[in-house]
Amino acid sequence: MKDDKDSLHNLRHTLAHLLARAVEEHYPEAQPTIGPPTDDGFYYDFDFGETDFGEDDLKKIEKTMKKLLPSWTAFEAKEVTPDEAREAFEGNEYKKELIDELEDEGATITFYTAGDFTDLCRGGHLKNPAEEINPNAFKLDRIAGAYWRGDENNTMLTRIYGLAFETPEELKEYKGKREEAKKRDHRKLGKELDLFTFSDLIGPGLPLFTPKGTLLRDLIVEKIHDIQEDFGYDRVTIPHISKKDLFETSGHWEKFGDELFRVKGKGDSDFDFVMKPMNCPLHTQIYASRQRSYRDLPIRYTEATMVYRDEQAGELLGLSRVRAITQDDGHVFCTEEQAEEEILNIVKVIEQFYTSLGMWNDDTFWVSLSVRDPEKPEEYLGEDTRWERAEETLKNVAEKAELPFKRIEGEAAFYGPKLDFMFKDALGREWQLGTAQYDLNMPGRFGLVYTDANGEEKTPVMIHRAIAGSLERFLSVIIEHFAGKFPLWLSPVQVKVLPIGEDHREYAESVAKELGDAGIRVEVDTSDNTLGKKIRVVKMEKVPYFLVIGDNEVEGGNVTVESRDEGKVGVMKVEELIDKLESEV
Repeated sequence: MKDDKDSLHNLRHTLAHLLARAVEEHYPEAQPTIGPPTDDGFYYDFDFGETDFGEDDLKKIEKTMKKLLPSWTAFEAKEVTPDEAREAFEGNEYKKELIDELEDEGATITFYTAGDFTDLCRGGHLKNPAEEINPNAFKLDRIAGAYWRGDENNTMLTRIYGLAFETPEELKEYKGKREEAKKRDHRKLGKELDLFTFSDLIGPGLPLFTPKGTLLRDLIVEKIHDIQEDFGYDRVTIPHISKKDLFETSGHWEKFGDELFRVKGKGDSDFDFVMKPMNCPLHTQIYASRQRSYRDLPIRYTEATMVYRDEQAGELLGLSRVRAITQDDGHVFCTEEQAEEEILNIVKVIEQFYTSLGMWNDDTFWVSLSVRDPEKPEEYLGEDTRWERAEETLKNVAEKAELPFKRIEGEAAFYGPKLDFMFKDALGREWQLGTAQYDLNMPGRFGLVYTDANGEEKTPVMIHRAIAGSLERFLSVIIEHFAGKFPLWLSPVQVKVLPIGEDHREYAESVAKELGDAGIRVEVDTSDNTLGKKIRVVKMEKVPYFLVIGDNEVEGGNVTVESRDEGKVGVMKVEELIDKLESEV
C-alpha cells in the first residue's frame, strides 16, 4: 500500500465515514452532509442544530472511531432508486438535495455500508478497514465553520477535520512539519520583517506593502525583466479598468463574470466598466493598434500590474489569496511556426529565475503538460486539430528542454494547453508557480491578424507566460520557503552595521556609505541598545550579514563580519567585503 495514492485516498475517505458514524453515536440528532478526503486527511460537515459542539468534543469522537474500527471488516455497495435513497435519509435535507441532483443527472445512486453504518457515496474505500487502518495513524485535528456547498448564503455547518496517514511515523512527521510551517507562516513573518500589512478601513484581501516589502516585490520584477531582456520583451502599460465588452469578446465574462468588480460611470446603465480581472485582452488591443507583418513577429509584451477579482471573504488568506493581484505578466504574438522556440525561451527565463532562488533541481520541481479533458470537450474553445498541434508543440518543448514532465488531462485553460511548473518548498508542499500557455482562441476572437509573405492575412498565435505568477502568492510561498532568510540578492537589507557605542558611530556611517556607493543595501543601527540586543534584533530581522564596529575596527580601518547562515566570517577590509558580496550576488 506504500506510495499508492489511490489507497491513501481510499483510507482517508473511509475514515470520513467512520467519523460520521462516531458523531452519530454521540449526537444522533446531528445531520451529516458530505465528507471527502483531503491532502492530509479528511473532513466531514455536520449540522448540529442547536447543539453545541467544540474542540473539546473531538477526543471522545476520536475514541469512538477507534472503538468502532475493528467491526468495520468490509464495505458493501448497493444501488438504490432515488425514492429509496430519499426514504433512507428522511429528515436530512442536505442528503436529499444531493440525491435530487443525482436523479436529475441520471446518475447511479449507491449506498455503502460498513459495520452498522450506511452512507450515500460514489465509492472509493478500503476493502477491509479493520485490517488496513492503523488506529495510531489518524487523529481528529480541529473544527471550523463551513457553508453548505461553499455558498455563504447557505447554512453554516460544523466541519470536523482529521489527519490520516498509513503509519504513525508518517503522522508524526507531518505534524512536525506543520509545526515548522506555523513558524514560517508568511503572515507572521510578514509582520515581524515589516513587509506588508492589512487595514480594516481598506478591506480584506487588499494588502499594503511597506518600503521593505515593496523593495522585495521590485527586486523580483527587476530580476525577471533583466533575464528576459535577452529574449526581446518590451514593457507596456495598461489601465486598471475596461469596458465589459472586452471580456465578453475574450470569453472571460462568461467564464468568470461572478468574480468581476463592476464600476458604475456617469451613464444610465447599471455599470459601464469592470476592474480588469486579467491583462491579456488589453494586451491584444496594443497589438491591434496598427497593421502587422510577418516581419514584425514575434512581438513580446511584458508588464507587472494589478488585476482584481471578487474572491469570497472566507477564502481570503494573507497574501496567498487576495483581491488585488499583481501579475508578472507577458504575452507573445507569433506565427504557429515560431511558437515552439518562443515557449522554449520562456522555459529558459523560468529556469534562470528559479536557479537564482536555488529551486531548480530534479528534487524540487516537475512540469505538468496540462491538456484537455477528452471526456468534456464542450468546456474548451477551439478546433480539435489545433488543440492537438498545440499539445504536440508543448510536448516537443518539454522534451527538448529535458523537463521532468507529466501529461495531465483536464488541467488545460479553456482557451489552450499549457506547461505548469510545480515547485516544492522547504516543507515539501507543492505550488504551481511559472506557466507557459498556448492560446488557440483569443487572437481570433479579437480579429488579430498579420500579413504573411504572400500578402495574405493570417491569425497569430498568442502565448501567455508568467514567471512568478501572482506576486502576492509568490511572496507567500518564498517567505515560508526561506523562513524569511532570503538569498542575498533578494534581501531588502543585505548588510547591517552595528556600532558598539557612540564613539564608533562615525566610522560605522562611513563604512555604510562605502557599501552603499558600491550598490549594497545597507543600514546602520543607530539605537542606544547594547551590542547584545543589536545582534538579537538583526538576527530576528534575518539580515544576511552584519558588521560589528568597535575600537579595534576603528583603529584598524576594517570590519568584523558575521553571517546569518555561516556564523563568524572574520575581520576584513571593506573592499574585501564588497568583493565577497558582489561575488555572492
